[in-house]
Amino acid sequence: MYNKILIANRGEIAVRIIRACRELGISTVAVYSKADMEALHTQLADEAFCIGEALSKDSYLSMERILSVAIATNAEAIHPGFGFLSENAKFAQICEKCGLDFIGPSSEVIEKMGDKAEARATMMKAKVPVVPGTKTPVFYADKAKNLANEIGYPVMIKAAYGGGGKGMRIAKSENEFEGQFQVAQREAENAFGNGTMYIEKYVSNPKHVEVQLIADKFGNVVTLGERDCSIQRNHQKMIEESPCVAISDKQRKKMSEAAVKAAKAVGYESAGTIEFLLDENGDFYFMEMNTRIQVEHPVTEMVTGIDLIKEQIRVASGEKLSFSQSDVALKGHAIECRINAENPEKGFRPCPGKITQLHVPGGNGVRIDSAVYNGYTIPPYYDSMIIKLIVHGEDRKTAIRKMISALGEVVVEGVTTNIDFQYDILNHSEFQNGYITTDFIPKYFGEYVTH
Repeated sequence: MYNKILIANRGEIAVRIIRACRELGISTVAVYSKADMEALHTQLADEAFCIGEALSKDSYLSMERILSVAIATNAEAIHPGFGFLSENAKFAQICEKCGLDFIGPSSEVIEKMGDKAEARATMMKAKVPVVPGTKTPVFYADKAKNLANEIGYPVMIKAAYGGGGKGMRIAKSENEFEGQFQVAQREAENAFGNGTMYIEKYVSNPKHVEVQLIADKFGNVVTLGERDCSIQRNHQKMIEESPCVAISDKQRKKMSEAAVKAAKAVGYESAGTIEFLLDENGDFYFMEMNTRIQVEHPVTEMVTGIDLIKEQIRVASGEKLSFSQSDVALKGHAIECRINAENPEKGFRPCPGKITQLHVPGGNGVRIDSAVYNGYTIPPYYDSMIIKLIVHGEDRKTAIRKMISALGEVVVEGVTTNIDFQYDILNHSEFQNGYITTDFIPKYFGEYVTH
């Protein structure tokens, strides 16, 4: 086991990792930008070092500065959390060369699964179902249009090196294809520095269902159930839950087997997630693999009782998984709401600023993952998520009621949040009945949707 770990992240995930390390008896090193001098993770870590200016490129994305701190403090490993450098193959490779363990999969696996086109090809070879689409990446609109005509409209245009909903557009016909392709490609180039694209058949009204897995260095791969992440705005998740009420035990088994196939096909180690689209007929298709811990991992922890961060650290240090597939049982139902400092009525515009009053709920089956506190000033430079509110109940109906109750207790004054919007979603009859797909928000809350 490690003696010291550097956390190359900020906010609630940095706090989450620090707490897990404390429980494992591991010392922690935090890094922070000048904008985060008063951030909670800098106060909780054993050591904290400023690595640059407020902008991410000058701090949390600066590999050289992060590695310099890790080496100077004698850290043995780096936990990247999610976002920032967590899926950067180059960063993982440099960590390896510097003798630092990257708490995640190898750089080769990150690179392979980060290239969406190559990931699709790998999954097809492993006989994991994939959405019909291009077998190789494309760069030019005219060639891409010919391929789209073969696949059949509507199609989804996606960045080969992307995520977070960026570089994605739907083309409903041949006439609008080139325009949508060019918009998606420009966005991909701006966001990821790479305009390589691929095309796949657009699955209408699907559910977004992902399978959590974790694998060790001894070839053991275990799945920990699934999460329904269908409540999204512009491909950004808002509410997640586990398990997915729309799938049967038979489907769950098939999806888990497919996820294990996918992980073994690339020699995966660490925590990871296989994302699937579930169509109206109950068929599922591989969408992508997230080679990191997910924002929504707490709902899986709530229904399995397994601490994913601790287990991720253990397997990175060379230990075998502390449990087998037969030990995993899903108990009850968990829901997570992402509370963001944003204004839904103004196009979800971020609302940074000082929190003048804060109250969060508690009680049996209620969990808060956050890094904010009374008097904390939310900086304008990073993601607007400030609180993850997670609840657990004996069944979905109980969990929904508990979440509605918990949301009603949350008080965040000084900034605008999306709490009321979350509350409206949870109280919607279609949500309560489980009739949710990725078009839920555009369909029922179209006045809020921005493009």
